[in-house]
Formats: sequence, structure tokens, C-alpha cells
Amino acid sequence: MLIGVTMGDACGLGPEILLRSVAGEGLSQPFVLFGDLEVLEFARDKLNMNLNFHPVTSVDDAKPELLNVFDCRGLRQTDVTIGKISAKAGAAAVKYVQVAAEHALKNKIDAIVTLPINKAACRHTFPNFQGHTEFIAGMCGVADYVLSLVAPKLIVTHVSTHVSLKDAANLVKRERVLSVIKMTHESAGKLFPRAKIAVAGLNPHAGEDGAFGNEEIDEIVPAIQEAQCQGIDAHGPISPDTLFMKALAGDYDAVVCMYHDQGHIPMKLHGFHDTVNVTLGLPIIRTSVDHGTGFDIAYRGIASTQNFLCAFNLAAKLVAG
Repeated sequence: MLIGVTMGDACGLGPEILLRSVAGEGLSQPFVLFGDLEVLEFARDKLNMNLNFHPVTSVDDAKPELLNVFDCRGLRQTDVTIGKISAKAGAAAVKYVQVAAEHALKNKIDAIVTLPINKAACRHTFPNFQGHTEFIAGMCGVADYVLSLVAPKLIVTHVSTHVSLKDAANLVKRERVLSVIKMTHESAGKLFPRAKIAVAGLNPHAGEDGAFGNEEIDEIVPAIQEAQCQGIDAHGPISPDTLFMKALAGDYDAVVCMYHDQGHIPMKLHGFHDTVNVTLGLPIIRTSVDHGTGFDIAYRGIASTQNFLCAFNLAAKLVAG
């Protein structure tokens, strides 16, 4: 097993979290970091750490016991502007992801774990950049994919993610809801003994029989019924204001949410440090931390490494099957 890790935005937490994870608990499986060697040396010296790097030009040369670095040569030490948006750092961060995804698609690495990037920095070079999830899906040639959040006791998936709330409502369509339910079922079945799925409503009180909107009646209910016909243990639509209380009490193993914040807010409140971002529907395994670049605390040695370690360990678990 060989896992690829992307360094994230050099001006943020990514390099620090990686190095402190290696120096602290260590990582459970062999890995190769896709990033910039000069930036890692800068981070090591800035944090007063005693670490040695093993540069590789091919992942075949990675050594299980070493800190393997595939040097993408995008940045110099002098390019690092700690805590500030940098067009150069944004472009380099996208390059790390691109190179790692290319390796995964060629089966050179078994999974990708991504450290945080800054979307505003990336858009200086890639104006239409939406995020890791969309970029990797595009490289894989996949249009039907799902952003999920995985915590020890619950999985949450999303019908839509990085779109406006107005657009999110328009994206609640039977075909898409059914597709997300099916991918959720497959994912939950790998991580939990059962796969009992709750489907959230879009509107308050799940529409209350059409009083607050017809999306539940016209789109969500037919999707749930079709999923049930396919043998999936799906339930709903359930009022979003009580759904997570029921799920966290053990009534459900997974929740299908209709838009980004419907799922992200309760999951981050429930377990910010142990909730991992996983992209479903890809031909490769990709997990990610579920936090941002932390420009305000970067390179100060105080950022938690827990979320990254959870993301890394989950990737290894998914690879192992």
C-alpha cells in the first residue's frame, strides 16, 4: 500500500500538519508527499523540527520508512507568504493535486489524502476553480460524484455542495437524489454493519405535505421509493431540524442532505476534528481534511493534526477494503 498526500497551500497549515504528524504519532502506512521540497525544508526549519526528506522522481523509489517527497518544483522558499493569499501558492497547490491524481489514475498510488487549499488563491490562475472535489472528479472524467463527510458513527452525503442556495434548491431532482442514495448505500455498507439511510427534506418540516414547497413530493419521495425497490434501506424525507438528533442517537447510519450547509454544519458541530471528507463515485480513493488553510495560525505549531490523521487512516482503511 502506498498513499499519496498533497501538501495543500504552502502559506497555510498543510506543510506544518504533515510534518508534525510524521514527527508525532507517525503515519500508519507508507506514503509519498506531492509538494515542494524547498517549502517543506522552510517549514521544518521554521518549526525547529529534526526531519529528513527522501526526494523521489518516481513513486517506485519511495521507501516505507522514509518521508518520501515527490518534488513538484512549483515554489521556492522565498515564495511562501505565511498567512496570506498567494497566486503562486494557489497554482502550486492545484499542481500537487493534479500530479497526485494522475498517479492514482495510473495505479501508482492507492489513494489520495488532500491537505487544505485556498480557493481564492487557486482562482488567480484557475478562474473557475470550485474545489478539490470538483477538480479531481473532472480529472477522473466523472460527472456524477458525491461529497461525503465520514465520522466514526455517521456518514453524511450531499445532493449539491459548492453552489448558491438558490441553485441548490433547483438541483434537487429525482435522478440526482436517487444517485446519491445509491452511492451512500454502497459507502455506508463498507464502514458499518448495516446501511440504514435517512433522507433529509429540503424545506422546513420536509415540506409538510406541500405547505412549504413541493420538492419533497415531486422529487425526493419518488427517489426514496425507487431506492427501496432496489433493496436499499432508505427512509424519509425527514424534517431536517430533528434528523441529526435521531441519526446520532443511532436510528440511522447515514444521512443524505440536500445541500452543503445542511450536512456540514451539524457534522462539524458534532465532531470537527474526526470528520473526514470523502469523495464518492470516483474510480480512485480520495479523502481530505475537513478544515481550511488556517492562515491565522499557520506555522505556529498549534494546529491540531487529528483531522489529518483521521483522513489518512480512513484512506488506508478504504484501500484495505
